[in-house]
Amino acid sequence: MRTIGVVALNTFREAVRDRVLYNLIFFALVMIAAAILVGQISIGIEETVIASLGLSAISFIGLLIAIFIGVGLVYKEMDKRTLYALLAKPVRRWEFLLGKFGGLVLTLVVNTAAMAAGLFLALLYVKHSLERSDSVLLVAVYFIALKLALVVALALLFSSATAPLLSILYTAGLYIAGQFIQEMRTLHSNHLNPAVATVMRWLSYILPNFSNFDVIGEAAHGRAIPSKLILQNTEYTALYCAILLLAAAAIFARRDLK
Repeated sequence: MRTIGVVALNTFREAVRDRVLYNLIFFALVMIAAAILVGQISIGIEETVIASLGLSAISFIGLLIAIFIGVGLVYKEMDKRTLYALLAKPVRRWEFLLGKFGGLVLTLVVNTAAMAAGLFLALLYVKHSLERSDSVLLVAVYFIALKLALVVALALLFSSATAPLLSILYTAGLYIAGQFIQEMRTLHSNHLNPAVATVMRWLSYILPNFSNFDVIGEAAHGRAIPSKLILQNTEYTALYCAILLLAAAAIFARRDLK
């Protein structure tokens, strides 16, 4: 665990020093500021507009960081030849992967928290005070963090097996497909071939279900999020990430690094 912690901390430090992160966070805060202006135009629904656009900006920026930095976690180390020196030390490959995962997830959590603070400051500017119902926004931010952890695990899996460009395409493709899990499960055979409908239904249980994390609409309107859903999403993310990381470790262990 100490080795994993050291790798994770170094990954976090490298990510924090990356100027791209600051540019993306700045862009997200600008989006939140723009939401205030749009909210002032939308009379009567200012708070809803600010919350919706703010959460969307946090999710979008976090997704960019998770995908584009996540797919380079392994490739960057190989390209700079630092991976070989690291693995020459008493560091197993799975410890390296797990440390990279933990470091980027920590980076995303810190960035998400910073952007969430900007969102609450924007709401405070408009409302002059925060209400208890605004706590539902914290649940939405938590779901965004869970979703990003799952995206990082996907990016790490593909980056352990293939080139960065393909890793980006595969990760983004699975993310988009995961947004339509419910639609895949409710497809009727009278609209398409029964065999295709069956395959789509089975895929819906295999692909990561990102649609369950989308509660931005409910949070923006102040609707309570069931505690059961919070527990289910937490357990689902932990289990799915564990499976992806095990697969990534198995692939990376067999990869020829020469």
